[in-house]
Amino acid sequence: MIIGVMKETHPREDRVALIPVHAATLIKKGFTVMLEKHAGLAAGYPDEAYTSLGVKIVDSSTILLQQAQLICVVRAGASHHQGAQLAQAMTPQQILVGLLEPYQPHPSFSTFQEKKVAAFALELIPRTTKAQAMDVLSSMANLAGYKAVIIASYYAKKIFPMMMTAAGTIVPAKVLILGVGVAGLQAIATAKRLGAVVSAYDVRAEVKEQVESLGAKFVVLPLENASTASGYAKTMDAAYYQKQQALLQAVVQVQDVVITTANIPGKKAPILLTKAMVEALSPGSVIVDLAAERGGNCELTQLGKVIDHQGVTIVGIENVPAQLAYNAAALYSKNMVTFIDNLIKTTSDGFQIQWQDDIVQATLLTKEGQLVHPQATQWLTKGGN
Repeated sequence: MIIGVMKETHPREDRVALIPVHAATLIKKGFTVMLEKHAGLAAGYPDEAYTSLGVKIVDSSTILLQQAQLICVVRAGASHHQGAQLAQAMTPQQILVGLLEPYQPHPSFSTFQEKKVAAFALELIPRTTKAQAMDVLSSMANLAGYKAVIIASYYAKKIFPMMMTAAGTIVPAKVLILGVGVAGLQAIATAKRLGAVVSAYDVRAEVKEQVESLGAKFVVLPLENASTASGYAKTMDAAYYQKQQALLQAVVQVQDVVITTANIPGKKAPILLTKAMVEALSPGSVIVDLAAERGGNCELTQLGKVIDHQGVTIVGIENVPAQLAYNAAALYSKNMVTFIDNLIKTTSDGFQIQWQDDIVQATLLTKEGQLVHPQATQWLTKGGN
């Protein structure tokens, strides 16, 4: 079986789906790995690093799509700015694995059906022990949490650590993390390493112990616990968010830096910071919004832009993991090769796809011209989940 690795064409997408060492792992298992020319270059992996390990280089995506049975991408489907054209270029019976943004209708999904493509969305990796090594979202969120703090420190008018000098003592910056998932926890750890006084808030009360284990203060608000059985935050009604905003105002206004990370898969991000809350911050304060791509946790966030609102800097950060492309590609690639190893087993008759595997079924959107994911019909034909 030939595995093809495409060069990403989404704007500012520098990651690559497989790095050389993981491509070599697949080659040792009997696969042929084919790479579109320069696919890894932007992430720091030149073609020579691949060819030295047995990867075949082809000049174009057209050649790749004509020859490979399984296509590895970082972004495709609805997550790709040319997702419909990419889907149209695929050949019948191919397998596609990548981030597909499967929560809303998009022309690419109809094309996958028409072409009888088996499309796997890595966003849907279940939160189980078995699937942990394939969890792309957690891998990328970990890097995003780190980078958010570095970006905040760049724009902040204050240094993060306490500093004692002959001219006087500089007090440490106060940093608030809103949302304590993987990104939030890494943001807490990074801000603490830089010497800030860190506090964190989440609608899930059970994360309090994790926050405190990293040396941060957990902010407790008199609100209903909003955790799902899968460990994600669930969507609440408008009254809940209004009360949350009112209670958070007193906490937020004394901060130097606020990093927001609250995302709900497939839905618009909840507004945690209103315009009034931003205006209550001291001039020179910084907000870094990791939920910008889903509408933002801050009412004033503008995707892909850094704006100033009455002296407060608001960073609408976009595709954060791609800004750490070398490491992001390495983590994504490890998740990808583990997923492929679980998806396809080598037998005496060749390669066999494990269609009945629980992780395979959880991530499979289309197969043999049908929407097969339990929620796919609702997501892709009725306008969302």
